[in-house]
Amino acid sequence: MNRIVVIVSEPTSLATTRGHFLLALRAAGYEVHAAAPVDAMTVRWLTENGVHFHPLPMERAAVAPFGDALLAVRVYKKIRELKPQVVLACAIKPIVYGIPAALIAGVSRRHALITGLGYAFTDRHKSLRWRIVNALARLLYAASLRAATTATFQNDDDRNDFHRLGLLGRTPTHVVNGSGVDLGRFKVAPLPEKPRFLMIARLLRDKGLAEYLGAARLVKAVRPEARFDLVGDTDPNPAGFPVSEVEAAVADETIRYHGAVEDVRRVIAVSRIYVLPSYREGTSRSVLEAMAMGRPVITTDAPGCRAPIVPGVNGLLVPVGAIAPLAEAMIRLIDNPNEAESMAKNSRSIAEQRYDIQKVTAHMMEIIEAGYRAAE
Repeated sequence: MNRIVVIVSEPTSLATTRGHFLLALRAAGYEVHAAAPVDAMTVRWLTENGVHFHPLPMERAAVAPFGDALLAVRVYKKIRELKPQVVLACAIKPIVYGIPAALIAGVSRRHALITGLGYAFTDRHKSLRWRIVNALARLLYAASLRAATTATFQNDDDRNDFHRLGLLGRTPTHVVNGSGVDLGRFKVAPLPEKPRFLMIARLLRDKGLAEYLGAARLVKAVRPEARFDLVGDTDPNPAGFPVSEVEAAVADETIRYHGAVEDVRRVIAVSRIYVLPSYREGTSRSVLEAMAMGRPVITTDAPGCRAPIVPGVNGLLVPVGAIAPLAEAMIRLIDNPNEAESMAKNSRSIAEQRYDIQKVTAHMMEIIEAGYRAAE
């Protein structure tokens, strides 16, 4: 039996974003192991579904040379102990430490999954701290991806940028349609008549929080009936958005902030229009979930954000970092309810055609199996 080790930095993604894929691996006959920081609910889900869990302490956002050196040693020891035929590393730290460790440990199939580029590639102000982090990230990516047998991206822009920056060498690449969306779980919900906007994101500047709050204020000044909801937890990332600014927007009744919620379907169902003014994504899971539930989307004309949107068909694209155009797009969908309703139907259709989790999982399985045949 082939053994695969999946390494991630965000443990909850194992049961949510990657859960369907892990089950598909088991169904295909793999002995599946997952290594990640501990999350009790995720560990329970993995155990119940026959996936072996291995705790791997990891600071997802921090740049800590000593801690990262220790992480590299732990990853190598765990891979050497498990002796898998396949390693799949998802996100920057698992990739830059997991892929070289797998090579040194003699693993023949080493897959890197780049799910988004995050702070290291998206600081619009290019601060000194960002320049240092960006240079380090590029160096580490270049070294690790050259040791990978495949590199898979979630949008063409990210792959093109990595080629342009010379980070891939001769490593074969693939592009998948994000992580997909479970169309059976995220079913179409009736579109509310009242103009209610929703944004779901961790509290990060590069998610476009300032733009969402700013646009909400502009819209409410001329369309006071509009309501704006924000869902998402705080984040230790260097690009974290100040909670005080969110609290101020709540205090002046610009938005309603719900924090983290366990099931986003409820908040999507009571919204009419989904908004994500992000500076860059892999492919946003929240956008796909909103589309699956039949919601028009307003997002940015940025890598990973524009991919699921056909402008004027299932949503609208606005410039990155621009508050006024975002507000104008919101007002357009308030004032043109028939257009919003048409976009809602088209969103579900596009989700079915391109982002069905069954199709995305099948594509990922093809990549894994192709690597198996190449290694024979």
